[in-house]
Amino acid sequence: MKKLLLHLDTDPVASAFDQAVAYDAGVDNVLSYGSITRDNVTPHVHGMIFTRGGKNLKNSAIFIGGSNVPASELVGRAVKKAFFGPVRVSVMLDPNGSNTTAASIARKVLTGYDITGKNVVILGAGPVGQRTAMYLLQEGAAQVTITSRSIERAKVITAQLKEAYGIEVIPGETRSDEAVNQLLKDAHVAIATGPAGVCVLPKSALDKSETLEVVADVNAVPPLGVEGIEVMDNNTEKNGIRFYGAIAIGNFKMKVHHGCVSSLYESNDQFLDETTIYDIACKIDTK
Repeated sequence: MKKLLLHLDTDPVASAFDQAVAYDAGVDNVLSYGSITRDNVTPHVHGMIFTRGGKNLKNSAIFIGGSNVPASELVGRAVKKAFFGPVRVSVMLDPNGSNTTAASIARKVLTGYDITGKNVVILGAGPVGQRTAMYLLQEGAAQVTITSRSIERAKVITAQLKEAYGIEVIPGETRSDEAVNQLLKDAHVAIATGPAGVCVLPKSALDKSETLEVVADVNAVPPLGVEGIEVMDNNTEKNGIRFYGAIAIGNFKMKVHHGCVSSLYESNDQFLDETTIYDIACKIDTK
């Protein structure tokens, strides 16, 4: 029986990227729909769960994407509600690639590196930065600071993380180079998760730091998020600091994405989200 993937996207046009990755992960057919909301998703779900029964249900799965992460998460909740007990299929929630990207950042940073007791600064308070903070605290980091140009926004984000996951994340502000220098004063790990084409970590800050050991950047659009980094840096040592560039992280992200999609067809009752996707990433060789 063919493996079918129902691709639900909150954007008007379903992502070609997510469709291509699904095929490369071994899916036979992808049924893609855009403009999905929590209010219109139920008929799509029923179309998947009522066409196959029993053991054949595991050959159908659902992928939820879209650039609006909160909207996609609402769709995910609605999908769960549309199931009928054991009449369900496995689901992967990865809006804007945030879960697989964050999992890949964390796994790369942890390659041959013990983060226990270390201080981490994440420059960028979006979904990728938030999830990365969660993973690194889970792995034993002493403290994680997540930053925004607005300290008020950073405080809102850290409050949300505490409410959602019970984790203590420190808010930080990056309005000036001096503020970045201060943030990095005692940091061992710095991760740039800011918007594409924006340098959030200048070389002057790197040069002034006496404690940094690992630096990672997910921005592949010039100017890069970290000044002086190369997109292909992959555990590349420069002046005593190990660097991970956007392409090196992205290549591993593709492995994680493929692995997650493939795992959907092992059973019909999985829900892969920001926590379970990381579990899968931990089983994949980072090299």
